[in-house]
Amino acid sequence: MAYWHFTRFLCAIFHAVTFLKFSNGADTLFPNQTIVYGQTLISQSRIFELGFFSPGASTNSFLGVWYRNTPDVVCWVANRNNPIRDPEGVFLAVARNGTLVISRAGTVIWSASSSGRVASNPILRLLDTGNLVVDEADESSSQESYIWQSFDYPGDTRLPGMNMVDNPETGEEKYLTSWRNSDDPFPGNFTYRIENQGLSEMVIFQGTTKRYRSGPWNGLGFTGVSPNVSPTFRSNFEFKNDVMISLFETYNNSTVVRLTIEPSGIVQRYSMNEKKDNWNLVFTLPRDPCDNYGQCGSYGICSTDKTPVCECLKGFAPKAQQDWDWSSGCARIRPLNCRDGDGFIEVPGVKFPDMLKFWLNTSMSLGECRAECLKNCNCTAYANPYITGGRSGCLIWFGDLIDIREVYGADSKQIVYIRVPVSELESNNSLEKTKKKKKMPGKLILILTAAGVLVCCATFVIRRLKRRAAQRKNEDLDLPLFKLSTIAAATNNFSSGNMIGEGGFGSVYKGNLSAQEEIAVKRLSKTSSQGLEEFKNEVILIAQLQHRNLVRLLGCCIEGDERLLIYEYMQNGSLDYFVFDETRRKLLTWPKRFDIIMGITKGLLYLHHDSRLRIIHRDLKTSNILLDANLNPKISDFGLARTSGCDQTADRTKRVVGTYGYMAPEYAIHGKFSAKSDVFSMGVLLLEIVSGKRNRGFKYSNHHHSLLGHAWLLWQENKDLELMDECLHDTFVESQVKRCIQVGLLCVQRFPEDRPDMSSVLFMLGSEEAVLPQPTEPGFFMEGSCSNSAENHIQSIESNKGSITITDMEPR
Repeated sequence: MAYWHFTRFLCAIFHAVTFLKFSNGADTLFPNQTIVYGQTLISQSRIFELGFFSPGASTNSFLGVWYRNTPDVVCWVANRNNPIRDPEGVFLAVARNGTLVISRAGTVIWSASSSGRVASNPILRLLDTGNLVVDEADESSSQESYIWQSFDYPGDTRLPGMNMVDNPETGEEKYLTSWRNSDDPFPGNFTYRIENQGLSEMVIFQGTTKRYRSGPWNGLGFTGVSPNVSPTFRSNFEFKNDVMISLFETYNNSTVVRLTIEPSGIVQRYSMNEKKDNWNLVFTLPRDPCDNYGQCGSYGICSTDKTPVCECLKGFAPKAQQDWDWSSGCARIRPLNCRDGDGFIEVPGVKFPDMLKFWLNTSMSLGECRAECLKNCNCTAYANPYITGGRSGCLIWFGDLIDIREVYGADSKQIVYIRVPVSELESNNSLEKTKKKKKMPGKLILILTAAGVLVCCATFVIRRLKRRAAQRKNEDLDLPLFKLSTIAAATNNFSSGNMIGEGGFGSVYKGNLSAQEEIAVKRLSKTSSQGLEEFKNEVILIAQLQHRNLVRLLGCCIEGDERLLIYEYMQNGSLDYFVFDETRRKLLTWPKRFDIIMGITKGLLYLHHDSRLRIIHRDLKTSNILLDANLNPKISDFGLARTSGCDQTADRTKRVVGTYGYMAPEYAIHGKFSAKSDVFSMGVLLLEIVSGKRNRGFKYSNHHHSLLGHAWLLWQENKDLELMDECLHDTFVESQVKRCIQVGLLCVQRFPEDRPDMSSVLFMLGSEEAVLPQPTEPGFFMEGSCSNSAENHIQSIESNKGSITITDMEPR
C-alpha cells in the first residue's frame, strides 16, 4: 500500500511538470528534464558517461555509468535487479523532492532517494570521479552535503573516493558484488568485502564460502599481501577501536583506476593507459594458487617457489597417503603433551592462519601471550597481531590452523608461534645445531665504486668499507671468493674437454671442486662483445636473489684479467637441448613440460614482484632456462637484466639487447622495455614448449608466419591442439594444453598494456576455474619466416637521428 501511494505521488509530480528539452552531453540534469534511451550525461572532464545501455548480447536495458573512451567498461548500474525489457518510452528524471526515478507511462521501474533529507532545489550531476549525485543546485558541492550518491551503493567496481564499509556498531556494510555474467549485471554469487571477525581483513566470498582472504591487518598492511609502495594505488583506512570500518582511495585526477570483481570471482585492478583508450591490468586476486583459500588444508603451508606448492608445517605430516592430495591437510607427527609441557616453533614471514576459533587481547605482551596459550590445552598457536612500534597484543588460535602461505618480502617480525610437543622441538633444535657446525666458505666483499670499478677487499677492512659505503653511496655484496688456481684445477685448466657452452659473454666450463660438488664456470672472454658491465650486472643482481627457479651463484673470481662466475652445475643443460631435439624431446612428457612451465612462471614472478629489487631479465629464452638432475627449471644469465621501479612504466634504452624471436615489439623497435617485455618472452617460451618448435626459423607450408602467427591462426579456427608437439599425444592433458596456448597468446599480444602481469599468468595457468580473456593479434604477426640460424643474437640496435643499425652476433 505504501509503495502504491509513493508511486501515485511520483506520477502526480511528473504529471504537473512541463519537461524542457535536455541538452545531450551535459553533466547535469534538472527536475524539468529527462534522459531517454540514446541520451547521456557526460562528466565535466569527459571521463564518465551516464545513460541507458544493453550489456554484451543482452536484449535488456539498464541505466549505468561507464567510461566514455571505453564504453564496454561499466562501473555502476542503477537497476541491476530490475532489467528493462523494452526501452521504448522509458526515461530518467529527478523529482522536485530529490528522488531519482526510472519510469515509463506512470510506472516506476526503479527509484532512489535519501532516507534523511528532502531537497528544495535538487539537481542530478555526474562527477569526474564517476559518482552520480543528487545535490542542491544553489549550494557548494561536497560529498558530505549530497542528498544521494551512487557511491553509497557499490556494484562490481570500486572507484577512487568510494568507500568499502563494515561497521559492526552501526551494521552498515558496503561491498562489491559481481555481475551474474558478462551480459547480466544482476548480482552474482561473488562478493569482495571487509570482514571484521577479530582482526580486519579483505575476503572474497562465493555465497558464504571463502575463496580468498588477505590475512588480518597487522598495523602496516594485511599479513598475506606484500606492501604496496605505489602512490597511485595507496589506500586509506579508517579505524575505530582497532577495527577497520572503512577503506577507500583518494581521488587523483591525473590517473584513472578501478578495481573490479569479475563474474568468475576474480578481483582485478586496472589503470588506464596514457592514451586514455585502454586498460592495463595491474594485479589480480587471487594472485596465484597459494591465494586460494585453504589450498594446503589444515597445518599446511603454501609456497609458490616450491613444487608442489604445499608442504606441512614442522612437526606435521600429510594426512593423505598420496603426497599430492592436500585437501585433507596435515596431522601432527607426535601428539601434544599438555600436562608435561609443550613448546613452540617460530614460522616467520607468513600470512596468519584464518581466525576460525581465536582469542584476542590488544594489551598483553608476547611473553604473557605465550603463557596464556600454554594454559589452554586447545591452544595451537599464538602471535603478536601488530608489527608497528613494538606494540603489544596477543592473538591465540584454537583448533586447526588453515590457509597459511609464505609472503615474500614480509616483515621478519610477522611471526606465528606453532605449538608442538617438546620432543619435536628438541629434534628441530638438534637439526639447527648440526647446520651451524658446517664450515662456511670465505667471503668476498665486492664494492661497486662511483667510477664503476669492482674492487676486491680483504675481510679485515670490511667494517671500515661498510661505514664509508653509506657516505660514498657504494653497494656491498656478500659473495664467496674463489682462487683462480682452485677454479683452474677444477676445470682441468679450462680444457676444451670441460667446455659445455659458449656465448657472447665467453665460455662456460664444467668443474669439480670435489667428488661430490660440481660447478659451472662462466669465463669472461678477453675478446667478448660484453665485458665488465655485464659481469658487474650479473654479480650485483643474482647475488641478491634466492629462489628455487633461479640459478644459484656460488661465488666469483677476479684475479688479473680473469673474470669468473661460479654457478651450481645443472646436470641436464638448457631447455632447448630437449625441446627442439627430435630424440630428447620425447623425454619431456606433458606433465614434465607443464611443471617446467610453472617453474619458469614462478621464477619470473619472483623477479618482477617478490624480490627486493624489481628485475627485468631482457633475455628470457629456452637456452637460458637450465634443468637440474630432476629436470626442474632455473632461469639463468642475468648479464642483460635491469632493475626497474614498482609501477608499469617502461624504460627506454638506445642499446637494445636480447635475442630475436623473443623480443617484444616495443623493445625491438623503440627500445622501450618493462616487465611486459619479459611477459612477451614468456609467451614465446610457452608456445615453444607446447609445440616443440622454435619461433624464429619456424616454417609452415600454408603461410610464412612465425610460430606466434601460426598459433594465432590455429586458435582463431579452434584448432589450437594442432599446435601441440606430436610426441605428447599419449601424455597430454587437453585442458592444460589449451590453457597454456591461450595464456601464451595473451602474453605475446602486440601492445604491452594488453598483456597480463606474471601474477595473472601464474593464476591463469594454475587454476582450472580461472576465466581467461580473449587474446588479440600477436606482435610480429605479419613477420615472415626467418633465417635458420635461430640463435643469432641482436646485440646492439643504436638509434641516431632516426637511423637504426642492427648487428648480429654469435649466440651467447
